[in-house]
Amino acid sequence: MSEDPRLLALEKENRILRKQLERSKTHRITLENSYENQQALLFKVIQGLEQSLAELTSTQLQLIEQEKMSALGNLVAGVAHEINNPISYISGNIAELEYSLSEIFDHLNLYRHQFPAGVPEKIAAHAEEIDLAFLSEDLPKLMASVIGGCDRIHAISRSLRNFSRLDHSHKILSNLHETIDDSLLILKHRLKANNYRPAITVITNYSDIPPIPCFPNQLNQVFMNILVNAIDALDGHSQGKPYRTLETHPNQISITTEVSQHCKLPAQTCAVVRITDNGPGIPEHLHQKIFEHLYTTKQMGKGTGLGLTISQKIVTEHHDGHITVDTLPGQSTRFSIYIPYPSDAPADR
Repeated sequence: MSEDPRLLALEKENRILRKQLERSKTHRITLENSYENQQALLFKVIQGLEQSLAELTSTQLQLIEQEKMSALGNLVAGVAHEINNPISYISGNIAELEYSLSEIFDHLNLYRHQFPAGVPEKIAAHAEEIDLAFLSEDLPKLMASVIGGCDRIHAISRSLRNFSRLDHSHKILSNLHETIDDSLLILKHRLKANNYRPAITVITNYSDIPPIPCFPNQLNQVFMNILVNAIDALDGHSQGKPYRTLETHPNQISITTEVSQHCKLPAQTCAVVRITDNGPGIPEHLHQKIFEHLYTTKQMGKGTGLGLTISQKIVTEHHDGHITVDTLPGQSTRFSIYIPYPSDAPADR
């Protein structure tokens, strides 16, 4: 019995529709996969653009910071040069003046001892009027004080020149203590007492560490950034507190150095510099952000959020070291800088 042609046509049409449906499903799945792939690709492109923008912004700000440091270095070098010339002239003349005064007083003493009873009354009266005996004792002390002041200015000039020096294209052996002291000398005016707090006490506990290969000017920038942050934190912590309370519990910054063979670096031996302040500390929820690019807790215009980011980059990328921070909120903050020695490093001291 032959099949009904209408049934055959319907079955044929049904097969065609099923095939079209399968093709439609396959096409839909292909489109969905393509859409998801395009979304993932677009997301990667957006991520790449955001990262590139962040890197460009960071590079731009670092270049600006480097340009500022370069301009400051040139200014400081010029000031140091201008200071050094006249102070050298003054120091040379003071040495000659000290010698001349010594000769004059020796002559007066010789005259007084040779003619104890023969000094004319007018001369004796004048000697008493000007208190010659006191001048004989005091003038050498004054000269010593002036010479000490000149030596102090020479030290400041030397520190300014060290601060403004250009780094070499390669690491050079440097004394970390001198670099730290140069930073402290530059910041001395920030440590002095002011209207709302006593002077900030700086306690140094330097170990006997050998010179280390480094870029000294870059490390100077690291120490400056951390010390400035410590001073700013102590200044803010002092606001509103009674002056007498701050005198009883003074603001302090302590700096310790040591050679360690346990610094969690590929090199077994490293120099460690720890800078600790007894300020307000860092809240726990901000602890992980302090090295983030452009992050700052300072008021607008007082911080760029670059100081610690640049410091970390200098320590980790330029010196193969690392930098850590430990803080007790309300009590203290301590930065530890680890700079590795080469493989033939000195033994632990």
